[in-house]
Amino acid sequence: MTKPPKNKIHLILSSLSTKPGVYRFLDENDKVIYVGKAKNLKRRVSSYFNKSPDSAKLRVLVSKIRDIHTVIVDTEWEALLLENSLIKQYKPRYNILLKDDKSYPWIAVSKEIFPKVYATHNPNRSQNEVFGPYASGKYMNTLLRMLFELFPLRHCPHFRKGQRPCLQYQLKRCAAPCAELISQEKYQMNIHQIIEILKGNSNLIIKQLHQEMLASADRWEFEKAQVLKEKIDILTQFKGKSVVVNPEITNLDVFSIVEDEQSAYVNFMRIVEGAVIQLYTIEIAHKLDKSQEDLLFFGMVEILERFGKLNKDILLPFMPETTAGDFTFIIPQRGDKKKLIDLSLRNALTFMAEKNKRRDLVNPERHSLRVLSNLQKDLQMNVLPTHIECFDNSNTQGEEPVAAMVCFINGKPAKKEYRHYNIKTVEGPDDFASMEEVIYRRYQRLLEEQKPLPNLVVIDGGKGQLSAAYKSLQKLELTDKIYMVGIAKRLEDIYRVGDALPLFIDKKSESQKLLQLIRDEVHRFGITHHRQRRAKKSIASKLDAAPGIGKVLSEKLLHEFKSVKRIEAAGEAELAAVIGKSKAAALKQWLLERK
Repeated sequence: MTKPPKNKIHLILSSLSTKPGVYRFLDENDKVIYVGKAKNLKRRVSSYFNKSPDSAKLRVLVSKIRDIHTVIVDTEWEALLLENSLIKQYKPRYNILLKDDKSYPWIAVSKEIFPKVYATHNPNRSQNEVFGPYASGKYMNTLLRMLFELFPLRHCPHFRKGQRPCLQYQLKRCAAPCAELISQEKYQMNIHQIIEILKGNSNLIIKQLHQEMLASADRWEFEKAQVLKEKIDILTQFKGKSVVVNPEITNLDVFSIVEDEQSAYVNFMRIVEGAVIQLYTIEIAHKLDKSQEDLLFFGMVEILERFGKLNKDILLPFMPETTAGDFTFIIPQRGDKKKLIDLSLRNALTFMAEKNKRRDLVNPERHSLRVLSNLQKDLQMNVLPTHIECFDNSNTQGEEPVAAMVCFINGKPAKKEYRHYNIKTVEGPDDFASMEEVIYRRYQRLLEEQKPLPNLVVIDGGKGQLSAAYKSLQKLELTDKIYMVGIAKRLEDIYRVGDALPLFIDKKSESQKLLQLIRDEVHRFGITHHRQRRAKKSIASKLDAAPGIGKVLSEKLLHEFKSVKRIEAAGEAELAAVIGKSKAAALKQWLLERK
């Protein structure tokens, strides 16, 4: 790979303006490979060449730059708009990528003499006035049903005059403009009121209907006044269900952003009279290391292009450094506006979860990799924890102490690697010493057998058991090869060795859920083994009462016959083969007497 022509690049850098603008990087074939915006063109573009790139992708980009083109603009907001336009025009390889594969529901009002109002997932703006998108088809259909109940509109796909009224007219769902039973003026008035409702201006229509109702009552047109009152009630009831915050909050746009390793998700909500009338989420695939602010503004510009305009007042989750024309950015800390930011974030998180779930169904390994990557990040590990082992102790009031170990490979149980341990060197109920013994035995054996060591070891217990387990790693000189954490029983906090405070991990996160799953699995595996030992000891204690049969012989019989029932069913000769003739005869006689 040839290096960029330094003399040419340095000449360009020295002549750059310090004003806001947009820059384009071109490769050796004069192809645009990256478009960016800058508050100060000279400082921003020079930064690519004056310091070592932070990532491999950025190093590759810089190595391919052969020419730089710039455009100066008056404001940062103009730079944002131009950057968005040029990215769509050139589709540069190293720019962020807009991914928009979700079809949202919209409501369209056709541009006809007698317009039709209908639902669509693919709006044609040249032939329709379009409203939406809506958060769900259920909400949109409820809104449509309310509109059809208020205003009888045509449903036929093609309008022709001189027709006979159809069944929809008989059902009072259509005003039959085809049969000229409603004037164009009256029909257009209904359409105008529908459009105002779809824009969120329900209060305006309620006031108009209320004035019409009073006027009808003054003219003694009580039936017409009653119909208008019913419309007001329907619209008021629907409006009450749609409002999410104080109705005084109106003409407000809300933006929020969430990210994972692959993409950023920008959510947009439009608030009119306290209700959400538009909701949309955009996915932006990461390419280079863009800041959260850059990604958020990229989403804002995209929404602006799609919906034509943004409201002057915009709620954001954080204060950006970029100034944007006449917009006023508000960062609420409490109250109804903070609730709107939280609602927007929940929508963005839900959208992200749904996208990841669909991808995981297509590629299950991707799910495991994402969860393990999140766990690596949350535990602040240097390597991906593809091999995890977890340990737990069990005993009954200090007796029958045992331990269990489960193994997870690539986030899945590897049951052939599960192990049980009987405590050998510890007397009495000492969980710390028991854990130290088991950890030492496990990894000493892996070292002797030259088998792979785990990336992560999870200790079921608090700081005390974690410290005891870590002593064994120190003895084996494995502290730099095995990462160890403890999961406390009461609050399920995650501790690292030497840390006084637990790691901050979201209790609902995939990382926490994986650790809890592994901990629950070692509980199940350990308790099952412990119960079997207790049951075996209970059976053995029953045989101890037999004449001439002590603990050693009872365990020997159980090892051979597996249960008391089989011992009872065995012949005297079979028993003699294990414990001798005289003891077998005495045992057989004792078993017969007990029946």
